[in-house]
Amino acid sequence: MSESTSIRVMIVDDHGMVRRGLVAYLRNKPGIELVAEARDGKEALELCERVQPDVILMDLVMPVLGGVAATRMIRQRWPQVQVIALTSFKDKGLVQDALQAGAISYLLKNVSGDDLAEAIRGAFAGRPTLAPEAIQSLIQLDEPGPTLGHDLTPREREVLALLVKGMSNPEIAQRLSISRSTVKTHVSNILSKLGVSSRRETIALAIEHKLVN
Repeated sequence: MSESTSIRVMIVDDHGMVRRGLVAYLRNKPGIELVAEARDGKEALELCERVQPDVILMDLVMPVLGGVAATRMIRQRWPQVQVIALTSFKDKGLVQDALQAGAISYLLKNVSGDDLAEAIRGAFAGRPTLAPEAIQSLIQLDEPGPTLGHDLTPREREVLALLVKGMSNPEIAQRLSISRSTVKTHVSNILSKLGVSSRRETIALAIEHKLVN
């Protein structure tokens, strides 16, 4: 593929480190040109109007405007633009929502650079790529299963509610009259049970799935 026919790619993710990592992954991939970066769905819409990318790598859980809503709006307004959902989450409802919104592919952020580049080329050609975990989620879509957060203890739910309020570990310890090390253990358990790797992802998931009042 010549430079004049390079696939124009936009990255949408609220984590600067993730965006930089994706740029590093794709910078030297033949036939791929990175044309823009956005921090949320609202900024993605504004940039899409200006830069007209061919393929968008779209995070799903973001502030201001989430990736599912942004995908739906982009696909309605610019149907020629293909969207690849690129997320840390393999929740079956999120997989279905993203695909119904118009995403052609669903990948997890642990994808290799080569596989991501191949998925971008596939999306540009109209070929979907689904992470094995996403396929498994779709297969199990109609099977009853435990809801997200079902295994959180009452104390972990208390800690989660305070995390969502933006409290630090010392503040949570003081509020609940427990030690900081106990708070740290609760937070670690919450991240493990929700399948996330950071406090920010925990808060976003808790809000999206209404895990706290």
